[in-house]
Amino acid sequence: LEGKATVVMTVKGSPITIEVDGTDAPITAGNFVDLVQKGVYDGLAFYRVVREPQPFVVQGGDPKSKDPKVPVDKLGEGSYIDPKTGNIRYIPLEVKPKGSDTPIYNKPFDATAQPVVLPHKQGAVAMARSEQPDSASAQFYFALADLAFLDGKYAVFGNVTQGFAVVNKIQQGDRIDSAKVTQGAENLKTPGK
Repeated sequence: LEGKATVVMTVKGSPITIEVDGTDAPITAGNFVDLVQKGVYDGLAFYRVVREPQPFVVQGGDPKSKDPKVPVDKLGEGSYIDPKTGNIRYIPLEVKPKGSDTPIYNKPFDATAQPVVLPHKQGAVAMARSEQPDSASAQFYFALADLAFLDGKYAVFGNVTQGFAVVNKIQQGDRIDSAKVTQGAENLKTPGK
């Protein structure tokens, strides 16, 4: 994604507006916008909601959650599989330190030594992944509070600009009604085109 895009995600009939930042996280933001445009997130469940002992994250985007028969405790490992190739799409860990012209890829970054351009502030939207730095695919989370200890370890690619109250009400098992790119779709660049 070159530049910014706006995604409106509707949960239980209420909109959440996300500003997606392709300037500072081009691959991560582009992946998210592409999956939104493909309709991948429509109907998916939020399977991980952590508010105790303090507000932490609301996580969703596991393509396996489209099937309501898959129990919530079996979610969290699913990835986006490209229907054309049958392969899982993984994206690299992408973190841009302040003062750097380009993001750092493929390895966690010590953000205590140097702050990142896109920190885990309340309302940040970031990619979930496994222990492997380059294992992010479709799953994402909303930061319910400032989570500076995650900076440099997970790729933030956007922020909630409206509707954070909606995010705060999401319960485990709630589904995404729809996700639409409302602005900036033309900023998505496909490799090789």
